[in-house]
Amino acid sequence: MDQLSPQDAQFLYLESPDNLTHLTSVSIFDQSTVPGSDVVRFKDILAHVEGRLHMSPLFKRRLVHVPLELDFPYWVDDEHFDLEYHIRHGRLPEPGDWRQFCIHVARYHSRPLDMNRPLWEMYVIEGLDNVDWLPKGSYALVTKIHHAAVDGKAIIDFFGALADIDNKGTPAVPLNMARLRRSPKPGVVDMAIRAAWHTVRSPIGLTDAVMRAVPSVYHVAQKVLTAQKKDKQDVPDTRFNHVVSPRKMFGARAFRLDDFKAIRQAVPGSTINDVVLAVCGGALRRYLKHHSELPDESLVAWVPINARKSSTAAPDSPGNNVTSMTVPICTDVGNDVDRLSCIHEATKLSKEAKAGVSARLMTDLSQHVPAATQVLAGRLVLRAGMAARTCNLFISNIPGPQVPLYMNGARQVGAYGLAPLVNGMGLFIATPSYNGEITFNVTSTRELMPDIEFFIECVDTAVASLKSAVKPRKKANKKKTAKKKTARKSTKASKESPAA
Repeated sequence: MDQLSPQDAQFLYLESPDNLTHLTSVSIFDQSTVPGSDVVRFKDILAHVEGRLHMSPLFKRRLVHVPLELDFPYWVDDEHFDLEYHIRHGRLPEPGDWRQFCIHVARYHSRPLDMNRPLWEMYVIEGLDNVDWLPKGSYALVTKIHHAAVDGKAIIDFFGALADIDNKGTPAVPLNMARLRRSPKPGVVDMAIRAAWHTVRSPIGLTDAVMRAVPSVYHVAQKVLTAQKKDKQDVPDTRFNHVVSPRKMFGARAFRLDDFKAIRQAVPGSTINDVVLAVCGGALRRYLKHHSELPDESLVAWVPINARKSSTAAPDSPGNNVTSMTVPICTDVGNDVDRLSCIHEATKLSKEAKAGVSARLMTDLSQHVPAATQVLAGRLVLRAGMAARTCNLFISNIPGPQVPLYMNGARQVGAYGLAPLVNGMGLFIATPSYNGEITFNVTSTRELMPDIEFFIECVDTAVASLKSAVKPRKKANKKKTAKKKTARKSTKASKESPAA
């Protein structure tokens, strides 16, 4: 019997009509690469997915809840699985431009999944003919998957099972023709016995987890207390730290990944993730300043961290395996390079002391908290808006494949995504990368960010500003290097010249 893990179950218990906890992935395909100048038809997509159903357990498993939520739900085979229910087809309304596409996708993202079926569905959208940077005839594959079933890494593996490495249909992941392990529906007696065992075992496991964590917590606490004396981190109140509505907004922009690699050279040791945070900090500084809402303190972001030991996910255990950290994104710093340096120092501190161990500890402890307790805790978090006391927004950087992928012979030319929100944190910025591009994907609500297009412009400006700030430093470094080389040559020449 395959049971939902405690970490996965948290996403079920945090869900409400206004706070849906599914992820929506957007893949855009160019049909001009299809062999023989053919076009991809809806039946071709159905046939392709049907041929890959055996590659992931997510496709044909649904959840069964334990009565009274006395234990975590179970994954079971869906005896009434209907592929055509999960894959649907439509066309983008006029005018068929990028703005209309974002609105259309946001509305689709705002609708809940059917929790009585496998927790995914796809929507094929045609008619993207008025998007300047897309080839004519492009179509989108918009996929919703519940966060209880996948994290950022697992969703990439899910799509890897569907992807090809060329337009001839060569699978990106070798097709394992072995049948997936069956997940029969457990009986009421079986569920009752396991629930009783887990209830008895929970206090023992909880005590053991705490005792094992004590040495790490002691050393980390010393670091945190020392850091807090020097730099106390407050979470300011912003427009994003209020109740969210079901009316979601979405906007996105793509950038060259090489530009981000060049930007990070301005601060030795910084990462692509640091640059992403710096761009978000710069964009939010401009956006809130425009609305006369920029707080004196820096905004704080909640940043997930992949906790998987291997880059290859086990096929029978997709689920979630993440920790997280909170980090200031230095919206109180006006200079772009100084902001990147500030964020780099903050992420080092968060990883080493503040959030790394505490996040792992909370993940460990959650394994031993009874299901009924997690249900109540999830509802309390939603109603109290406790997230606002921790941070202002989510930022998730998800590295993806850096080679072109195909499906049905059509080349994928774009990768975008929408993410869930919670009360108290009404802004999520996701930055997946694919084939040399990184995209900034903004999810919010109509009430909190009605001018999402202006915020996307702020992201554009933040990237351009960082690129401009880095160029003079590069030139200055080149001049210094050239002067040093000239000086070395002059010294060498004077030593080699004969004495008068």
